[in-house]
Amino acid sequence: MISRTWHGIVPIEMKENFKNHLEITGVKDTISISGNKGAFVKIVDQGNYTHFFLCTLWDKMESVILYAGENPEVAVTYPEDEKYGLISDPIVIHQEVKIGKNPF
Repeated sequence: MISRTWHGIVPIEMKENFKNHLEITGVKDTISISGNKGAFVKIVDQGNYTHFFLCTLWDKMESVILYAGENPEVAVTYPEDEKYGLISDPIVIHQEVKIGKNPF
């Protein structure tokens, strides 16, 4: 199994709005792809910012590519992201995992 982890931050006052946005974009989009085995979000406040971590689980790299495209190391972003002040990490981390449970 493959885990794919993305990280981004928003101003803390956008926390709830971005949380809802992430659910209807990144989470909903990933779980709709054949081969997805789950999507988990961790939210951490730090000073004036809120960090979002999205970890998705996949059966194989080909399934990840169905979601992320031919360059799966690059973060998938959405046009509306900027209205939340999102600073997205431009890369994601992929790794082999043995257990398909919430990593957070």
